[in-house]
Amino acid sequence: MTLAVDISHRLGDFAIEANFESAGRLTALFGPSGSGKSTLINLIAGLIRPQKGRIAVDGRVLADSAAGIFVPMHKRRIGMVFQDARLFPHMSVAGNLRYGRWFTPWSERYANMDAVVDLLGIGHLLDRRPAKLSGGEKQRVAIGRALLASPKLLLMDEPLASLDEARKAEILPYIERLRDETKIPIAYVSHSIAEVARLASDVVVLSQGKVAAFGPAEAIMQRLDLLPAEERGEGGAVLDARVLRHDEAFGMTVLGSPAGEIRISRLARPAGTPVRLRIRARDVMIATEQPAGLSALNILAGTIAAVRPGVGPTVEIAIDCNGAIVLARITEQSKQTLRLALGRKVFAVIKTVSFDSATTGTGLPVEADG
Repeated sequence: MTLAVDISHRLGDFAIEANFESAGRLTALFGPSGSGKSTLINLIAGLIRPQKGRIAVDGRVLADSAAGIFVPMHKRRIGMVFQDARLFPHMSVAGNLRYGRWFTPWSERYANMDAVVDLLGIGHLLDRRPAKLSGGEKQRVAIGRALLASPKLLLMDEPLASLDEARKAEILPYIERLRDETKIPIAYVSHSIAEVARLASDVVVLSQGKVAAFGPAEAIMQRLDLLPAEERGEGGAVLDARVLRHDEAFGMTVLGSPAGEIRISRLARPAGTPVRLRIRARDVMIATEQPAGLSALNILAGTIAAVRPGVGPTVEIAIDCNGAIVLARITEQSKQTLRLALGRKVFAVIKTVSFDSATTGTGLPVEADG
C-alpha cells in the first residue's frame, strides 16, 4: 500500500508544497506548529481541494488537478482520528463503534466488530457512555470507530496531543498493534520525537510548508538539524532489535541488534519479539579504548563515520557499529582531547538506565519476501 502526494496549495499567506511517496506501514508527518502538517492531512482527507497536484492511495487517485479529479471526502474510504475523540455523548461505546460502519456499503465492509474490539482492548467498555471513559479509553474508541468504517487509509492528527504522559503510555501499544496487525496504511501527524521514533516506518519532515526531508525513521532521527530546537535533545539513533534472553537475576533483558547486544530493564516480552530502541545522542559517551571499571553495561565497538558541528560548543559524532549508526553528542573540547576523526575505532558507551518506556517500543515486523 502506497501513499503518493505531489501537491501545491496556498491558503492566504501560507503555501504548502509536498512531494513524497511512502509504502511504509506508518508514515509520520513531523514538524513544529505551523509547518503545514494539519493542512497536508486535510488535503489528503479531502477537506481541502488542492489547487495543483495529485494524491493517490495504493494507485487509487483521490485528487488530480490536471485530470479534473477530486473524490469527495465521504467517498475516499479514509478513517480519521483527531486530537479530541469526538465521540457522540448520547451513544454508548458500542453505538459509537457501530456508527463508523453506517456510511460504508455492505459490499465494501471488511472490518469485524469483535476483532476491532479485541485489537483495542475495549470489550469491557461497550456499555459505557463517553463521559465515563478516560482520555486514553476515548481515543481507543475513536480509533475503533475509524477502523469499523473499513478504511483504505487511516489519518491520525496528533491523537495523543491532549493526553498526559500516563495516558500516552497506555495507548501507544495499541497504535503499535494497529500498525503491525492490520494492513491499513497510516498517516500520523505529530511534533513529538518520542512518538515518531517509536511508531514510524517513514517520516516526512515539514518546515514552513515544504518537505525538508523524507525517508526511513532510522535515517531521519539521526538528522538533529531537522528537529525543532526544543526536541533536539530527544534525537539520535533508532535501532530495530529482538529479545534474545532475560537475565532474571538482575531484572534485565538482553537484546540482539545489528550494533551488538544491548541490555535494558526487564521487558515482559518473550524471546524473538521485535523491539525498537531510540538511543538519544545525549546519552552516548565515547571511549577510544575498551572501557573497564564502568557502571555502564552497553559497550558497542565501531568506527567514526561522520563528524558534524552541533549547537553551541557541541559536535555530533556518527559511529558505525557493524553497519548500524549510533549518534553521540559531545563537546568540541572532548572531540579534540580524544583526537576523534573519521575512521578512528571507538566504543559507544550507553547506560542501561537510559532506556525507558519513552525510548523502547515494539519493533516493526519483518515483511516476508514476495
